[in-house]
Amino acid sequence: MNDFYQKLAAIRHDIHQNPEISEREYNTTEFLKGYLAELDIHIVEDDLKTGVIAEIGHGLPVIALRADIDALPIKEKTGLDFASHNGAMHACGHDFHQTSLLGAAEILKGMEPDLKGTLRLFFQPAEEVSKGAYQVIEADGLKDVSAVIGYHNYPHFKPGQIGLRSKAIMAAVEKFTVRVSGVSGHAARPDLGADTVLAITTMINSLQAIVARMTSPFEPTVLSVTHIEVGSTWNVMPKDGFFEGTIRSFDPAGRATLRQRFNKIVENTADQFGVDVAIDWGRTPTVTYNDETLTPLIFENSKRFADVFEVEPLSIGEDFAAYQEQVPGVFALIGSNGDEGAADLHHDTYTVKDEALETAVTYYVENAQLLLDYFASKG
Repeated sequence: MNDFYQKLAAIRHDIHQNPEISEREYNTTEFLKGYLAELDIHIVEDDLKTGVIAEIGHGLPVIALRADIDALPIKEKTGLDFASHNGAMHACGHDFHQTSLLGAAEILKGMEPDLKGTLRLFFQPAEEVSKGAYQVIEADGLKDVSAVIGYHNYPHFKPGQIGLRSKAIMAAVEKFTVRVSGVSGHAARPDLGADTVLAITTMINSLQAIVARMTSPFEPTVLSVTHIEVGSTWNVMPKDGFFEGTIRSFDPAGRATLRQRFNKIVENTADQFGVDVAIDWGRTPTVTYNDETLTPLIFENSKRFADVFEVEPLSIGEDFAAYQEQVPGVFALIGSNGDEGAADLHHDTYTVKDEALETAVTYYVENAQLLLDYFASKG
């Protein structure tokens, strides 16, 4: 690596060693503001508690570049010289993301007189809890924006590789909690109560029919119940219980249908067993859906500096999708490790390779210019 990327690697190591979890990225925010100020990059005044919005260039069009900055509440076990010791960890590589956007910002600032518009930088908080993109939007981050680009590092691709596709690249995420209330009583006389345990287990079994019998086999869908709590002893029918889990899907139009089918099964089962039920749907990302016009442009442009190929969609979610609901957006997967057996995202031994930074920085720089030129030509 040349001196510039060695500097960026050192910055990433420092960020990695001092991670902060979602909505508590206070020191990270101050560091980012200070670094951008030293580059004489304009920091936008906003209502964000954490995170930074900054701008390079002037006038229209406006293209947004996004990187997330939060870490996870995971105890790191990588053994790295710069490993975190504060109980949190950049186990999803957001240290890599924000460092690459800082590097791109430095390069693009040097090109500012020649930019055909404005580049708006989102150093976004709280991606891991699916709140940060909405916070940036509520802070008017998308005002006048023509398009937004971002990426996620991907440990199963090598440095220098970029995976991309039009349409869905990451799944819509549903988080559901179902609370059931019956009538408690003695386990020897279930006829005198309303059996919460039986109602919950029947709901869970019946919900699997959504994937197995109600969804096209050509539309990948996952429904997982991951947490159940009901009852406290062997001879008492409990009054209350709940279960929660997730649905993952890739068809934006079918997302509402999945929820409707879920609600109907749960409510009909509750009626069958004479229990009350409440369903809560969390605020979670929709499909990360790459714009069908801009994605081929970025795909071809990125071939100039990377090995670019079409990927299958991932069943994980991304709140970058919130931006794409408002403006055209493109989200890529950039290789960050590639070793056989490399730890997956959110693992306590997750690592990325510093040599992948050059591709990530160049992805921002080259495609930011491409999109400015594209929208400027449209007037």
